[in-house]
Amino acid sequence: MLEVHGVFKSYATAQGPLPVLQGVDLTLRPGSSLALMGESGSGKSTLLHLIAGLDRIDRGSIHCGEHRLEQMNEGQLAHWRRTQIGLVFQQFNLIGSLRVEDNLAIQARLAGRHDPRWQAHLVRRLGLGELLRRYPEQLSGGQQQRVALGRALASRPPLLLADEPTGSLDESTGAEVLQLLLELLDDSPTSLLMVTHSPGVAARLAEKALLSGGRLACAGER
Repeated sequence: MLEVHGVFKSYATAQGPLPVLQGVDLTLRPGSSLALMGESGSGKSTLLHLIAGLDRIDRGSIHCGEHRLEQMNEGQLAHWRRTQIGLVFQQFNLIGSLRVEDNLAIQARLAGRHDPRWQAHLVRRLGLGELLRRYPEQLSGGQQQRVALGRALASRPPLLLADEPTGSLDESTGAEVLQLLLELLDDSPTSLLMVTHSPGVAARLAEKALLSGGRLACAGER
């Protein structure tokens, strides 16, 4: 599903280049889930953004299925993000001018894969039936994140990338959202790569990897 080989990334500073990733290798199997852990500033989000095609690697390669990201131009990357991946962030990123039902559908419509029956299934499993006519500002944090999960999964993407998706929620709400996510993944062929600082969250996923010193080390399987 996903193969990252020898990826290097640094950023320019007044003091010169700041290396963040130094030869990262990672493999995510189809239908599996992996928790990416590491200290704050270790480059977890940087790696996720590179895999999402939101930033460019300095050196190495990123393969997702038949796609090789470093060889794609910006237009191709934008199309790839619309059709091949789902993104879930800590800060929900819902469209404030759209009702819940339209927020849920927008990604699938852009991908050309809107399926009303699958969306109805997501609405039922996520407990959003009574919220469809509301706007994001009328929802709690937990409700907004459930909408964000539904939006990301509505197009049945091969790969879901999640950056601390429960980080802004209280412990109880975060545990509920995580449980819903894992149950929904059981209903789909989607692979999951999740950035998290929580050992408890990481323990719920099939595999763990630790980012340290700009390199990745396998931290074991569940």
